[in-house]
Parts: sequence; C-alpha cells; structure tokens
Amino acid sequence: MTSIDQIYFPNPVQPAGKSAQTSNQTITATKDSPFSKILEKAEGVKFSQHAQERLRSRNISFSNEQIQQLEGAVNSVAQKGGKESLVMMGDAALVVSVKNRTVVTAMDRSQMKGNIFTNIDSAVVI
Repeated sequence: MTSIDQIYFPNPVQPAGKSAQTSNQTITATKDSPFSKILEKAEGVKFSQHAQERLRSRNISFSNEQIQQLEGAVNSVAQKGGKESLVMMGDAALVVSVKNRTVVTAMDRSQMKGNIFTNIDSAVVI
C-alpha cells in the first residue's frame, strides 16, 4: 500500500507511514430537557441541529408514539424510493432527508401558510 492510499482518521491527522490508532471516544450529549430525551429515543431518525433549534423556538414537541409514526413514515418513503420528503404530523411540517434519515427543518401550522416547499420528491401526511 502506498502512502497515497493511506488516510488516517480521527484527529489529529497523522502523517503518512505511521500506523493508524483507533480511538474509543464517547461523545455525551447534554440531556437537560425532556424533549432532548425524546429525540434521543428516535430509533433511526435523527434531528439536525437546525431542526432541533426550530423545534425549540417554535415550541414543537412529539410524543414517543409520534416519533414511532415518523420512523414508519420515513421507512415507507425509503421503500418507495423517496429522497427528500415533507412529513405532515398534526400541526407540524418536517422536511426529512430520507437517505440520511435526518429531519432537516421543522415548522408549525402558522409558519406553513404561504410557504413553498422545494427540493422534495414526496410527501406524507400522518
């Protein structure tokens, strides 16, 4: 293997020719609110930092059952070949990257009015 074929990760980047070292770093998220605990339980669906900020600022929260419904919706869209989906859940609209299984942004009913959703290829109403 030549040095061009060797890329070492994680930080710091090591010079070529040295052996890669494994890192068992654990990242611990702050768990200071009940809502963040619900987000952690989202099996297979993540919320981007932007989406988390939007949910907090717009006072949108989901029950465990709604998180499970979201997971099911993302699974259904993935099976149909969707890549970017609008998921309507009650009074919330979520734009989800199906490929990454990540909620990209969120808004409530009042912000939906007059809004145009672009770059989506599917929509799900729960």
